[in-house]
Amino acid sequence: MNKLDTVDHAGQTPDVEQPWAQLGLNDTEYQRIREILQRRPTEAELAMYSSMWSEHTSYKSSKVHLKQFGQKTTEKMQENMLVGLGENAGVVDLGDGWAVTFKVESHNSPSYLEPFQGAATGIGGVVRDIISMGARPVAVLDSLRVGHEDHPDTARIIKGAVAGVGHYGNILGVPNVAGETAFDPVFQGNPLVNAGAVGVLRHENLRLAQATGAGNKIVLFGARTGGDGIGGAAMSSAAFDDEGAANTPVVQAGDPLQENVIIEATLELFAKSLVEGIQDLGAAGIACATSELAAGGDGGMHIELTNVLLRDAELSAGDILMSESQERMMAVVTPDNTAAFEEIMQHYGVEYSWLGEVNDSGRLTIDWDGQRIVDVDPVTVADEGPVYERPYARPASQDTLQAATFRSSQQAEQLPTTGEELKDAVIELMGSANMADRSWITSQTDSSVGGNTRQGPPNDAGVIRVDEETGMGIGLAIDCNSRFVYLDPYLGSQLAVAESYRNVATSGATPMGISDGLNFGSPEDPGVMWQFAEATRGIADACQELGIPVTGGNVSLYNQTVDTAIHPTPMIVTLGRYDDVATAVPSWLHPAFDGSAIYLLGETFDELDGSQFAHLRGHLGGMPPAVDLAKEYRLAGLLSNASRTHMLDAAHDLSEGGLAGALADMVVQGGVGMRINLDYVTERDNIDAFTALFSESQARALVAVPLSEEVRFRGIAESRGYPSLRIGVVDAGSQALEIQDLFTVTAEELRHGWATALPNRFGN
Repeated sequence: MNKLDTVDHAGQTPDVEQPWAQLGLNDTEYQRIREILQRRPTEAELAMYSSMWSEHTSYKSSKVHLKQFGQKTTEKMQENMLVGLGENAGVVDLGDGWAVTFKVESHNSPSYLEPFQGAATGIGGVVRDIISMGARPVAVLDSLRVGHEDHPDTARIIKGAVAGVGHYGNILGVPNVAGETAFDPVFQGNPLVNAGAVGVLRHENLRLAQATGAGNKIVLFGARTGGDGIGGAAMSSAAFDDEGAANTPVVQAGDPLQENVIIEATLELFAKSLVEGIQDLGAAGIACATSELAAGGDGGMHIELTNVLLRDAELSAGDILMSESQERMMAVVTPDNTAAFEEIMQHYGVEYSWLGEVNDSGRLTIDWDGQRIVDVDPVTVADEGPVYERPYARPASQDTLQAATFRSSQQAEQLPTTGEELKDAVIELMGSANMADRSWITSQTDSSVGGNTRQGPPNDAGVIRVDEETGMGIGLAIDCNSRFVYLDPYLGSQLAVAESYRNVATSGATPMGISDGLNFGSPEDPGVMWQFAEATRGIADACQELGIPVTGGNVSLYNQTVDTAIHPTPMIVTLGRYDDVATAVPSWLHPAFDGSAIYLLGETFDELDGSQFAHLRGHLGGMPPAVDLAKEYRLAGLLSNASRTHMLDAAHDLSEGGLAGALADMVVQGGVGMRINLDYVTERDNIDAFTALFSESQARALVAVPLSEEVRFRGIAESRGYPSLRIGVVDAGSQALEIQDLFTVTAEELRHGWATALPNRFGN
């Protein structure tokens, strides 16, 4: 370390050129750092500021829009929220002293470069966010967006990402209970890998990451620090060039076995009250953990960086600060508890290093090999990064896009009309990559490990028991139709909230809150920034009307290659509550349901723009389906109430693929048939058979009602003023979907393409 890399308090260090641009800073940001410090930053300080002020870490382009989540959260919405925006993860009160913490995060750029490790460490990182709140992880979930199913690079990405998610989660022993995967050419060069985690805790075990109490010790424990992930935050704050990934850092390597022992050690530390706070090390590594802990506390902090245990002795001080090596945690420990802390680390075989202590200086100071390399106000690093009000404008092309409806397109000139044509269309739909059987994916993840999973894939929502005595539990769903958001970001984002909310309610839970993973292109593009502004406004307005808060989430920008941005994709995770998970409703039929009545809840309109059928025909244009959040709220109340009072055998929301997709899915999953009279739908809603089958109108669900409960169910639907239409019955003996007077398609015919679409492309 030469003199230019140490702090000169007199500000007399020579003004030599520094690599601020290579670190992702612009000239204005660099000059602001100099103004804050009143001198030239050291190499280590520059690395710290560049990481913490990056788009990925500071949300400098999105903050001005994200604040409306808090502004539009009413007092009633906050009643059950114990921890909200700004912490490692949101925390919701379940009652009876139980709480649940959950969060979704993106790991997009690393998953493009190295799909296996990128997806695996995405799971590991979000799980550490959960345990840092004092919770035991009980479930994970994931969402994947990849390119065209037949593109040669899609196989590399999806095979690696699915394997990585399964590998990490399975070894952790945490069930994967929900997820979704979509194929679209727009994600070819920029796949999305969003990972979510859920943890449960007692109220008294809730912890926040703060460095308080002068004299308390700072300790780093877990894996050693290596050269992987250096500059990862900066990489995630820039678009790929047309070469794909030049000059990018080494993607972090995950070790779930190491994370397993860290989970147990961390939870024991919390249980024995041996730590004042814990911060996981994710983006920007030690730079982030130290500055955020210090900024969140009431004083300052001093760190001896030389004490960090390394895997690579050649790392510079800046590298050590910015390394994103996985499976590391930083804790604040009182002097009286240091010996007990060390005993737990030794018991679990976890390495640790005492790095420094909390003080009342109001400064974060870091020494390396006897020299002062960082001396900053931690608030300026963690909380006072630049905030940009990026210009945004609705693209002129949006008018042309929305005018190009499916009905006016050439693809609509030869729509199926006869019974045989409609049958072929249903078979084609179910055999498409976006509607096909997901067993190829879900078989690589364990959905039942731990013994508390009530429902996992392929149900609309995952269901986990929290309290063994009462059966209280949670439901989880993750959803977004990127095509809808592309057509109209405001309405499309509301539809994403509505679908995730509806999936949880369809499974019988009462929705309580959401976490969002916001994936967009470059914020330097006014058109992309308009998409982001509209999407966040849509989410905030939808949550306000539905009465559920945004508890936290993640923003991922610069998801584009050169000038080609992804479709805007705000992934929505909804969490709901069950009084007793025994009342959870499956999404598919069972032979025992024979004779049950099939009801269609909601109304169907001519809404095909952005639909899965239009996508199959290569069309994208028009307007997404209409949003009626008041109807969604009433439908959710109806479904939750009917589930809680044991009125439903099965329930399936209507989303991608419309009525045809829901009917076929219910039949093919269990090999149990249905007889459906579509005339009831076409006559009531004044539409043709094709529209009745393939429209993706919202606020709809299919339910199977036992004959003994029909009168009661009709009564509750009528009392809530919700449209319900009896359209058929379960026919377990037929093993076929019969649309009377039009066609009959057997479960075997449906299964032929549905079951083979993914294995045939990506291997068994």
